[in-house]
Amino acid sequence: MTFPFDIALVWLDLAGVFFFAVSGSLLAARKQFDIIGSVLLASVVSLGGGVIRDIILNSGPPAAFTNPAYLAPPVLAAFLVYFLFSSVQRYTSLLILFDAGGLALFCITGTLKALSAGMNPIAAILLGVTTAVGGGLLRDITANEVPQLFDPKDLYALPAFTGASLTTVLWISGTFNAVTACAVAGVVFAFRVVAWRRSWHVPLAVRGWHRLGLDGSGGGRD
Repeated sequence: MTFPFDIALVWLDLAGVFFFAVSGSLLAARKQFDIIGSVLLASVVSLGGGVIRDIILNSGPPAAFTNPAYLAPPVLAAFLVYFLFSSVQRYTSLLILFDAGGLALFCITGTLKALSAGMNPIAAILLGVTTAVGGGLLRDITANEVPQLFDPKDLYALPAFTGASLTTVLWISGTFNAVTACAVAGVVFAFRVVAWRRSWHVPLAVRGWHRLGLDGSGGGRD
């Protein structure tokens, strides 16, 4: 990789960290955690996926522990939510929007790091998805929530698979650049948000089971 690519990858990673950190702090506010709990939950969701990625790549200590810049977004997110949350009414929508932003960026950066480390395309896609969904899974478990990854009334991993796959195709074809990266992130973000608003879902594990809590109207949620 060239030096400019390294810098761009770090900035993409930090942007994803911030988006996920805000989602963690919003959930902490909804759960009435204190400010320390907000910082910790923001750190878990925003850094967890990247730590898992770096451990799998065996590329030395995870970036979250070697680059102090990764510690700033969770703290910033916690204080932003602390000062602004009282005026936020549609916090669930905001949580989904920031979560979708983190998902869109992390599925790209996770895939790129895997490809640049020499992993085969299938493994790179899987690692991109793991990077994208890992933090959210840890966030929901820590906050005693049903993980969005396993929510039968929502799509979470599929948008990440889409983004990781598109990133891999663009990388292999030599057409991955800033413009196409933004396009992929936009597709993943829109996919995630629209799927949530429209209550899109995939079939249950056993044919014939009924999906509780769905009225079939396909209406959006706040």
